Amino acid sequence: MATQIYTHISGLLQAGTSGPFLRGKDLARLPVIKNAYVIIEGDQIAAWGRMEDFPYPSRPNEVVAPGTFLLPAWCDSHTHLVFEGSREGEFVDRIKGKTYKEIAEQGGGILQSVKMMEAASEESLFIHAWKRLEEVGRLGTGAIEIKSGYGLSVEGEIKMLRVIKKLKEKSLLQIRATFLGAHAYPLKFREDHEAYIQIILEEMLPIIEREGLADYIDVFCEEGFFSAEEMERICEEGKKRGLPPKLHVNQLHSIGGIEAGIRLGA
Repeated sequence: MATQIYTHISGLLQAGTSGPFLRGKDLARLPVIKNAYVIIEGDQIAAWGRMEDFPYPSRPNEVVAPGTFLLPAWCDSHTHLVFEGSREGEFVDRIKGKTYKEIAEQGGGILQSVKMMEAASEESLFIHAWKRLEEVGRLGTGAIEIKSGYGLSVEGEIKMLRVIKKLKEKSLLQIRATFLGAHAYPLKFREDHEAYIQIILEEMLPIIEREGLADYIDVFCEEGFFSAEEMERICEEGKKRGLPPKLHVNQLHSIGGIEAGIRLGA
């Protein structure tokens, strides 16, 4: 088992002695150990502390790191890393006073991303997503969740999830895939919610289970999108196929999503 040692670290962050979790007012302070060391054995942190307490008489594979600060990698628990094209133009609409819902009703928002996704190849999506993934990794992210949700069709959602699966296979980052086919209703199903829900339940989820494309399932529970009842129905089927729920709720309104999420064990 390979051992790595980092010594004389100017500041070792988030390595306090008050336990693994900070809550409430304790979050206002940032634990820092000055002139610190860290010992890594294999892929596990074996020990850390102040240099005056350093336990090793010899120092194989030592990296002397004065002037540096060492902190845990970021865990990014909600991203849409796989997309084709940007929607920054909608910021102008928001500045002019349009609401999220109004933009969506005019075909913008999620549905604008869906339009761009339809024309994108799986190869193009992967190339662009890989560049983004490398960038967030360089900036300190070590674990990341990537959602689908810009396909809103069997072909589009499966295409996105296959790209995420390829990212998982190539990257050293810890990646979790979340199926978000219930992100919005496609325009042609805006007046026929049941038909789209059936596509999610009967067409998308069986492929996702068969190919092992997702770790979680998500639903956007919000006015103008999916109701709490619809969310529960979709998530219950996802749970049967091994996908625990991670949910969008209370972004704009409280419509029972929190209560439903509790019932689902989200």
